[in-house]
Amino acid sequence: MSDKDKASPVINRRKFLELLGAAGFSTAVAAALTVPFAGRKARASGREGESEHHWVMVIDLSLCIGCQYCVYACQAVNDVATDMRWNVYLLDQTETGKPFHMTRPCLHCQNPPCADVCPVHATYQRGDGLVVMDYERCIGCRYCMVACPYDVRRFNWEARSDENPYEPEWGSAEVERRPRGVVEKCTFCIHRIDRGLEQGLTPGVDRAATPACVNICPVGARKFGDLNDPDSEVARIIATKPTFRLREELGTEPNVYYVPAEGMVIA
Repeated sequence: MSDKDKASPVINRRKFLELLGAAGFSTAVAAALTVPFAGRKARASGREGESEHHWVMVIDLSLCIGCQYCVYACQAVNDVATDMRWNVYLLDQTETGKPFHMTRPCLHCQNPPCADVCPVHATYQRGDGLVVMDYERCIGCRYCMVACPYDVRRFNWEARSDENPYEPEWGSAEVERRPRGVVEKCTFCIHRIDRGLEQGLTPGVDRAATPACVNICPVGARKFGDLNDPDSEVARIIATKPTFRLREELGTEPNVYYVPAEGMVIA
């Protein structure tokens, strides 16, 4: 991979807000902090029924250094096309002029609008809170892309035969490539979570059962775990630190929580 490919784009505040318009993220929205409670039960809709787990991710904007390792690892491990991003990165600055780095995976909403509009139930939510794609069912109508308020879904326009430039430097593909004509997105590395549980591992603790983006972060800005476990690191962070979730006013209840960046203005 060239140095150009690894370069972090720097954009101004207006451009940042324009690009994140679909996600509804702005410094003002981010400043509307909430302190959600731990232990909320994930909605048990979809084909997996009830679950004792509730998987969430915490992204600490005060720690993130913008290295984009999380982006590169996701591209490699999930074999994502170069012109797509399952994990979106943008750079902004606070009202005090301090830069901060924003990353946005699929938020795995507890009330996912993408699942509600899918006419063939190719998108559904498991009892553990994960929003899942069934690529064999997907008919490529892209209703889910329109319904998603966070711009985290990507349509696979072409059959792929390319080599992934992020392999092997940032990891090796662990899942099959998606076929042409389906929508794809971040899965929280669901294949690792399910396999890890079968092996008696703990997602968020054992690396083999933890999302690739979390494992590779050099400063620990990303955490993953079970919100239903009060002793998990994510539960402790959410219970003790101010956090916010994107566009909470929509009632989607995302399973990604953000710790605000230093200097972020509180509305």
